[in-house]
Amino acid sequence: MYRDLQEFVDLLESKGELIRIRAEVDPELEITEIADRVMKAGGPALLFENVKGSDIPVLINAFGSEKRMALALGVSDLNEITEEIRGLIKMAMEGETDSLLGKLKILPKLNDLAKLFPKTVSKAPCQEVVSYDPDLTKLPVLKCWPHDGGRYITLPLVFTKNPQTGKQNCGMYRLQIFDKKTTGMHWHIHKDGAANYRQAEASGERFPVAVAIGGDPALTYAATAPLPGGIDEMLLAGFLRKKPVEMVQCKTVDLKVPADADIILEGYVDPQERRIEGPFGDHTGFYSLADEYPVFHVTCITHRKSPIYLTTIVGIPPMEDAYLALASERIFLPLFQLQLPEVVDMHLPIAGVQHNLMILSIKKSFPGHAQKVMHAVWGMGQAMYTKVVVVVDADVDVRNYTEVVWKVLNNVDPGRDITIVKGPIETLDHASPLPKFGTKMGIDATRKWESEGFTREWPEEIRMSPEIKALVDARWKEYGLE
Repeated sequence: MYRDLQEFVDLLESKGELIRIRAEVDPELEITEIADRVMKAGGPALLFENVKGSDIPVLINAFGSEKRMALALGVSDLNEITEEIRGLIKMAMEGETDSLLGKLKILPKLNDLAKLFPKTVSKAPCQEVVSYDPDLTKLPVLKCWPHDGGRYITLPLVFTKNPQTGKQNCGMYRLQIFDKKTTGMHWHIHKDGAANYRQAEASGERFPVAVAIGGDPALTYAATAPLPGGIDEMLLAGFLRKKPVEMVQCKTVDLKVPADADIILEGYVDPQERRIEGPFGDHTGFYSLADEYPVFHVTCITHRKSPIYLTTIVGIPPMEDAYLALASERIFLPLFQLQLPEVVDMHLPIAGVQHNLMILSIKKSFPGHAQKVMHAVWGMGQAMYTKVVVVVDADVDVRNYTEVVWKVLNNVDPGRDITIVKGPIETLDHASPLPKFGTKMGIDATRKWESEGFTREWPEEIRMSPEIKALVDARWKEYGLE
């Protein structure tokens, strides 16, 4: 994959996927306006080389297209990863049989996977420069939107450790810069970082935290991935990059961070301390409200001699984060199907901001099958946040919105086919009467069966006969339409 972020920048530039901007730009609002226009137009990654107030260049929109997201993960198409994972699952299932051949077949692959676990090194590029008197204001951190509470680090890899198991976790939680040495720590109640913090909170002792910025882009993606609890995000990054992630011990806290990252923030969160964080122009396209959150105290900053500050902005879709979500949709589809084998395909539309809408096509095989799938989705990890689940038949293309809307509006009787449930919802959902708890909706847009109480005749779809289609195909040039 990539030794570092600079290598990824070089690749993007060689493929015409990056523009260097040498004019001086202000990290307060100006970069956001430039990047937002470029993102909305489907434009390239941007490397700002002359950022007011800092000598560190800013990289943004690096993941802002399906092509760049695939390049970030070292493939030409994200579905390559989908098929690789599907193949691993198939091989694992064969290995579970009593067949000796099945067991022998999977051993080499298991050996390859075992080599992808993170490994510790003693020296690292991310520690070429060490400052025990840190100053966060020297970083080119963006203020993204006019009513934001301040400047925000938006692509941080936040490393914490479970106090009981000692296992590290890596998540992505925005950090609002308060001053030279402190930030907010915006981890939501349902996130693993917050769960680790709650376990430490009872002791009243300082909770160590380390934050990495940049490095191989696979690291940044892995921090956003909806992995089950207890699975190391750096193992996923190793799998994606086909090479183990090298980790190095921090200078001031008992945590390990990616050796090839660009910038590392080390410090702690005090369990007794809270501070107002926000508002923040969020990925929903609305400002999330200010609230009390823990405070991250930075005790040390280390970085490369020539670091790049990797960042993003979120707001009214489409935005760069949509393609990080697309990668998760493709990568985790086989695992989703392992739990729900009836699922043919799934899609999270960009306008649904990752958690407001999921469209699923299924092989329907019994009455109420769509309802079974909806409830299963709401019981699966981060899928529990999905506000609306739409279930269609196997022959519907879940990415063809015209076809989906056509089938939904023609196949649905609202009184019969809409399911409303209560449960946990995304913290950022501003429409619910209560924060973090509300209702979700399932829409069964499959063809209805007599065994589901449908006593009328289900109409036949309009289709041209195969003979006429073949005839027209054969004579197409004669019509002069090419």
